[in-house]
Amino acid sequence: MVSSSWVEEEVLKAVPNALVEVVDLHGSGDHFHVRVISDEFDGMRPLQRQKLVLAVMKEHIPHPVHALDLKCMTPAQAEVAGDTAFDPHGGGQGVHIRRINRNKQE
Repeated sequence: MVSSSWVEEEVLKAVPNALVEVVDLHGSGDHFHVRVISDEFDGMRPLQRQKLVLAVMKEHIPHPVHALDLKCMTPAQAEVAGDTAFDPHGGGQGVHIRRINRNKQE
């Protein structure tokens, strides 16, 4: 089990000047929704953005991090983005998308 602040520190290794928002989806320290907002992403495709972050996080997946919902965007995209997160283990059947609580959780 890891904390939201630990995930934030790891993501900042990949994108040092980013604004990073981390939500522990279940309070279990292993399922996280992560928004990474950076000017560095301007002109990059979404997969290229995620690869930057995953290059650092891959050594922590699947242990201690089991699920990572990454949203990597520019500041302009963040202004118009919705407040939803994909939760692969949200219960029930099919895709689980829910509104997230923007408050950091440790």
